[in-house]
Amino acid sequence: MRKKKLLTGVAVALPAAFLPAALLPTVLPPADAAPGRPTLAGLVTLKDVEPHLKAFEEIADYNGGHRATGGAGYDVSVKYVVGRLRKAGLRPEIQKFRYPYWRERSGPVLARTKPSRKSYKRGEDFATYAFSGSGDVTAPVIAVDIPAKGEDGTSGCDRRDFKGFKKGSIALMQRGTCTFETKAARARAAGAAAAVIYNLPGEDGPVNGTVVKPSRIPVVGPTHELGAALAKAAKKGGLALRVKTDAVHGKRSASNVIADTERGRGDNVVLLGAHLDSVEDGPGINDNATGAAALLAIAGKIGKLGKGDLRNRVRFAWWGAEEEGLRGSTHYVESLDRRDRDAIALNLNFDMLGSRNGTRGVYDGDHSTRAGIRAPAGSGAIEKMFRDYYKGRKLPTTESSLNGRSDYGPFAEHGIPVGGMDTGADGVKTAAEAKAFGGRAGKVYDPCYHARCDRVKNVHLRFLDTNVDGIAHVTQHLARTTVAVNGGARVQPLRDPSYRPLWQGPYRLR
Repeated sequence: MRKKKLLTGVAVALPAAFLPAALLPTVLPPADAAPGRPTLAGLVTLKDVEPHLKAFEEIADYNGGHRATGGAGYDVSVKYVVGRLRKAGLRPEIQKFRYPYWRERSGPVLARTKPSRKSYKRGEDFATYAFSGSGDVTAPVIAVDIPAKGEDGTSGCDRRDFKGFKKGSIALMQRGTCTFETKAARARAAGAAAAVIYNLPGEDGPVNGTVVKPSRIPVVGPTHELGAALAKAAKKGGLALRVKTDAVHGKRSASNVIADTERGRGDNVVLLGAHLDSVEDGPGINDNATGAAALLAIAGKIGKLGKGDLRNRVRFAWWGAEEEGLRGSTHYVESLDRRDRDAIALNLNFDMLGSRNGTRGVYDGDHSTRAGIRAPAGSGAIEKMFRDYYKGRKLPTTESSLNGRSDYGPFAEHGIPVGGMDTGADGVKTAAEAKAFGGRAGKVYDPCYHARCDRVKNVHLRFLDTNVDGIAHVTQHLARTTVAVNGGARVQPLRDPSYRPLWQGPYRLR
């Protein structure tokens, strides 16, 4: 999904992210730092981060080529993080949890069998919904309440949409109005042998969605163009499709790693998080060994700060099963009792910090882009802290919408202020961004996103270096005071009833 961004800050003639290290602007101390005392941004260097990236790559290389949750590569990554934290003098805890998983065992099939034969391409024309059932169905297609152009329709959301539906047929529906889960469940209850839920007008590509709970029938999601053509053919009559899916689901065990500083108020915790897992298709070095390594480097040096710099406790978290739908961070937040949850002043999240063709994205805490969720009060102050730091160094930034694709989501849902950074995933770089940051317009931010080539060579190290500076700077400031974010202490945060996660991990819900 493309992340909507707005350029801010200063664009220099030669993009600063591509300057030699000696020519980069000087690291700025926090405005309230005591004279002569070390700054966290000054203590943490690229030399502290890069060895962790290489370690995570080696772990993946010797453990099946990935560090996905449930595999040996992830388990060894957890051991590595725990060992480095103990060496830094921290006392890490491993929080275990179980989560539902779903995997395709073989490639799906979507093909027209009548009135003529044609096969469609997986990934280009259609995709399988997460938690789709398995089956091999060839049957007539019935279009279910497809709305006319420019009109809204329920298309499978209501029981009455299936009035007269012939059992054993394939239900063809358009996305919208209700969740995919509801559409698939209604179709099955009406006797459908399979469900085909295609994309909305104006949405690119097939639907990358989830029906949340294991379905008993195959569920696939074509592009809007294909779906509209099938709907037109179905209304004429005589259309038949073959839908084949082969998947497995069940429960898996995973774990988070949590570590606190010994100093600081335990009732006003600054929580830094990054997901530790990769996808099964690659070692996940930019996504997200960069975030995990940044936290390790900062955790290793934070003890060198003075007593006055750690008035609030800093908590570091490495989340498991993010790629499975934010499972680790969600479990953590929901497992806390009210008192412990109230003690979290804010959450900073770092996911992909060195995209090769990236930007310096600061989470849009004040909702100025009008995209994504409206974050809890205090999130705008966190955004300003990051942006002011980079403005002082004459480095440009963009605003990255809070679209729910990463581990800040469960915190925002429970009223906890959120902030953080990313450098872009599968979105496409604009001409304005290329002018400010260098790189190539019209190309994705990370060409190795969720791929085998996501290795250390895929990471823009100088870019990562300046990003870690900003993280360290804001962390030190918040460890001293959170007054701009929450008035200095948490006061019974309320869950925002208007908040609705747009994503569950990499999959759309509706």
